[in-house]
Amino acid sequence: MDHSGHGMTMDLPPFTLGRGLEWSTDPFFLVACLLGLALYGWGVARLVRRGDRWPVGRTVAYTAGVLSIALMMCTKLNDYGMVMFSVHMVQHMVISMVSPILILLGAPITLALRALPTAGRGRKGPRELLLMLLHSRYMRIITHPAFTIPLFIASLYGLYFTPLFDFLMESRPGHIAMMVHFLAVGVVFFWPIMGVDPGPHRPGYLMRMLELFAGMPFHAFFGIALMMGSTAMVDTFRNPPASLGIDALSDQNAAGGIAWAFSEVPSVLVLIALLFQWYASEKRQARRKDRAADRDGDKELEAYNAYLASLNARGN
Repeated sequence: MDHSGHGMTMDLPPFTLGRGLEWSTDPFFLVACLLGLALYGWGVARLVRRGDRWPVGRTVAYTAGVLSIALMMCTKLNDYGMVMFSVHMVQHMVISMVSPILILLGAPITLALRALPTAGRGRKGPRELLLMLLHSRYMRIITHPAFTIPLFIASLYGLYFTPLFDFLMESRPGHIAMMVHFLAVGVVFFWPIMGVDPGPHRPGYLMRMLELFAGMPFHAFFGIALMMGSTAMVDTFRNPPASLGIDALSDQNAAGGIAWAFSEVPSVLVLIALLFQWYASEKRQARRKDRAADRDGDKELEAYNAYLASLNARGN
């Protein structure tokens, strides 16, 4: 039986990491990943040619993010993920939490705005259309925490605990749509929090941390629910192929453990990135104030000292 359109998944041997990492491409994700890398490389090359600099760390982060998607979708992890809940959960967590963070740290929107040429007067090219999208009401809505946090939570509970998951897993287009959804949800959730690329919703650093931790407990609860389940909770994985030699309930418990673990690790990584951004922002503000003081002879400090002197004179 061809379970998914990805290959003869019913005949898969017992899972090992070596078997999971064997090449088994999904054409859609292979083309998408190659296109994403090519466009980013074009942008970096364009900046370099005109003498501008682009941080190497951003290129490394973006490349790692795209390759993490390819690792999940263009290897036999994707085949095993069709019949093993634990492997599918690794795919879900990486594509929805690790890949978006790395891609956003690569600042692809900033790169596009710097690399794309401006259109002539009265015309709208790709750069102008991108700016229109960034400033649109649609973008303000989908990046607002009142939208992103419920969407992040619903992508777990509304998918796995309803018949929708089984329906999507029955066909190749459904499975692709699900994985694209996971990636998109991760991007819109972490985009306002990471704050590298420009966006319509950009709260202060403390509020970003609160947004980050608002969604994470629900991830942990979801993982605990799977670990504590006494019966198989998702029909797709209720009867794994005998060739795998696994128990459905044990595999579900493992999937729950993976979901629970992924509620912690990415949160710590994002928190560290936020603290570094906050520190860098404070340093930039301090340098700006120092330059302003050098220009105007620190008039603000002089005015404050004069105010203190007037209070002292009044007291005498």
